[in-house]
Amino acid sequence: MYPPLEPFKTGMLDTGEGHTLCWELCGNPQGQPAVFLHGGPGSGCSADHRRLFDPERYCVLLFDQRGCGRSTPHASLEANTTWHLVADIERLRALLGVERWLVFGGSWGSTLALAYAQTHPQAVSALIVRGIFTVRRAELLWYYQEGASWMFPDLWEAYLAPIPPAERGDLIAAYRKRLVGADPVAQLEAAKAWSLWEGQTIRLLPDAANKAKHAGDDYALAFARIENHYFVHGGWLEEGQLIRDAHKLAGIPGVIVQGRYDMATPAKTAWDLHRAWPEADFTLVDDAGHAFNEPGILSALLEATDRFAK
Repeated sequence: MYPPLEPFKTGMLDTGEGHTLCWELCGNPQGQPAVFLHGGPGSGCSADHRRLFDPERYCVLLFDQRGCGRSTPHASLEANTTWHLVADIERLRALLGVERWLVFGGSWGSTLALAYAQTHPQAVSALIVRGIFTVRRAELLWYYQEGASWMFPDLWEAYLAPIPPAERGDLIAAYRKRLVGADPVAQLEAAKAWSLWEGQTIRLLPDAANKAKHAGDDYALAFARIENHYFVHGGWLEEGQLIRDAHKLAGIPGVIVQGRYDMATPAKTAWDLHRAWPEADFTLVDDAGHAFNEPGILSALLEATDRFAK
């Protein structure tokens, strides 16, 4: 990645709907405009995300989406939907006064990037998406009900632990009951189990630092509550909508990057997007899981941002 850097400008955006978003600008104030959309939903941005763009050639806006990271109120589910976030991206574009910008999103960020680009194609100069996720029912069931569980039976037991056997027929719903419940002990237990399941399965090889991040109380609470909230509601998308409407991306230069051994967002979804949006360059990284900083994925992402900087 590019060397560590600090933002040259930061701020808080009042959405007018009870949320305040923390945003930052990094790189060259006169550089090519770009926006980075983090995963989760509910995870927030990290300092390493700034390092995916050449700071001499890009002016990158990063922001923590509603309810997570440094945005407030923490872990709030009110007025927090996909379409609220799409509107937030447009508010931030207006704040910068840019006509078009590169949109970069990974995992849930790819969902949001596709939803935004299909809604506002005229505002997108290029689109880079990684670890493709479109909130289809089969994608959710694979990771949170049965599928990935066959690959990680040891970790799956810890994910099941907060849920009584009688409620395990719909684990997303069972978690919802606890994550929005009034018992703070049960809420935190469920949040940490949900968060750690993802934190321990997104990389091809174990990562102790990622596990520790997902185990933190504040992080886990926002991450689990917001993710589960979005998934219970199918992302407020029609089933298959983002693949169905990929034709709306015509004319936007694009790159799709996917790890072959991605257990969180399996490669079939990336392949489906590739087939629906053949104009985009497609890279399947044979020795990678889901995380953006696995070597092969990181290399492909840096190549893509460098390419569009030209």
